[in-house]
Parts: sequence; C-alpha cells; structure tokens
Amino acid sequence: MRSVPAALQARLDAGVTTLAQCWVIRRRDGVVQGFTDHDRDLIVNGVVCRAASGLSASEASSRFDLSVESAEISGALSDDTLSEHDLAAGRYDAAQVESWLVDWSDPSLLLLTARGSLGEVRREGQAFTAELRGLADLLSQESGRLYTAHCGADLGDGRCRVNLNAASWRGSGVVTAALSPSLITVSGLESFVDGLFTAGRLSWSSGANIGAAIEIKLHRRRAAETQLTLWQASAALIAVGDRFAISAGCDKRFATCRDRFGNAVNFRGFPQIPGNDFVISYPVPGRSGGSGRGGPSVS
Repeated sequence: MRSVPAALQARLDAGVTTLAQCWVIRRRDGVVQGFTDHDRDLIVNGVVCRAASGLSASEASSRFDLSVESAEISGALSDDTLSEHDLAAGRYDAAQVESWLVDWSDPSLLLLTARGSLGEVRREGQAFTAELRGLADLLSQESGRLYTAHCGADLGDGRCRVNLNAASWRGSGVVTAALSPSLITVSGLESFVDGLFTAGRLSWSSGANIGAAIEIKLHRRRAAETQLTLWQASAALIAVGDRFAISAGCDKRFATCRDRFGNAVNFRGFPQIPGNDFVISYPVPGRSGGSGRGGPSVS
C-alpha cells in the first residue's frame, strides 16, 4: 500500500492543489536526467527536473495481476534535453524511470507514483513517444536456460568465451560510398571472408554518428568491394570517410561454432534435440516393416 506524506495528503484533501508531474530517467551509462511538465524547474531528490522539455504522460491503468495496460511518455527532441542521436544510439534502451507527483509550491512534498523502464521508443520528426513498462514486466520475460538447437550465448560473452578482440574477429574500415541510410560500401575489410561480420556489431569512431553502435544485417563481398547492410538506419547521415570498428557475428548454429570459431566445447545449445517434425511423426504401414515415420499421403 502506498504511503502518502501527511502534509501532501492534507493539500490533496483541501481540494485546491499545486501539483506537477516529474520524471527522473537513469540511463545504463550512468547519466541521470530529470523532466517536469511544470513551467519552471523543480528539484526532486537532488535531481534538477527541467521545465519546457515538452514531456507529458498518458494515463496508466493497472490490472489485478499488477501489469500495466498502457503508459507512455511523449515529448519533443532537442539538443540540450533528449536528442534523436542518443535515442537512435540506444542510450535510453531499458533506462530506469521514476514518476513523481510533486507539489510545486513545496517540492519537498512528493510521492513516487510509478517506477519502471523505457521500452519501445517511436520517433516522428522532432517528437517521440516512449513506452513505460512497469516492474511487473519482468515477470513476463524469459529467465533461466532454454533447450534449443541454437546457442543461447552471445558471441564473446562469458559463456561463449570467444575473444572478439583478436585480430581474426575484429577489424576497422572506412566508408567509401553511402548507397542508402542502411547500406554502405567500405574498405579495410578485404582480408576477411564473406559473411564473417553478418550479425556482428559496428561502432562508429568518426563522423556524425561517432560513439553510436549498430548491428550488421549482412556482410558480403562483391567483386572488388565490400558492402555492409545495417539493421536500421543511422540517426545521422553516413558520409564518405566515416571510420568504424567492427566485430564478427555468429548465427548460433553448432556448425558455425565448430568450424569458424573452433569453440564447440563452449556451445550453449542442443544440436541433437528433436525438432517439430519428429514430434508429429508417426509410423507409416508398409515402410521399413511398418516402423518408419512419415505423414499422410496426398493423392
């Protein structure tokens, strides 16, 4: 049960209130930002919540199972508060959010109304809308180990143990042509085999996207040039001469783990696990003495 400070409850009971909504966002890189829908800055637990940020929140309704049906934060993008570059770079992914109800005439009177994390962020021009997920969202996430044919580890993590800093799995290059916001031609990767960086990671070390990282959808060699297809368009335009670092990717199949990385001993999947075809199979009379497997014949 939420405990409301007595002084704040008295002001709520008075009928005339001086309330404002404040949000404190704590990013995973340690950056803490505060915002409010009031017309002047407020301080919440030592965090300056900036006004004129354009932030507003939708109504949030809760079910009896404690999950949040719908809650969103919307606002405007600007260089000094929330930038499109930071959103596209993933700096707000899974950021922790605290929602506070504050008496702006006396900011020491405040009430924590919700705590959660940022989910999907949608951008439209200079505006954005971010999904606010409650703590109960953690209950719907997968935990523990799953039995699948593919590997459950990420390439280079503590379970995989492949050293992605080794020269065999890491390279650097420069953009020679930007064919589209998500398709570039590069140089510097000529010594690597085709497809090595598919499902890998690219980090920009210069240009308008410096510091941002993005996953690679496809790495391919075409004649004398190398092309990289990115999973999503970069926040800023990619220009000829932009430099980057790149690391290898993995499709999480046992054959790739064994043949490309020589890491079969650390494979975290179950390649011999039966598939759905085995589960739904049944004996077919007249085939292998009636003990074969198959499906119904179609005539």
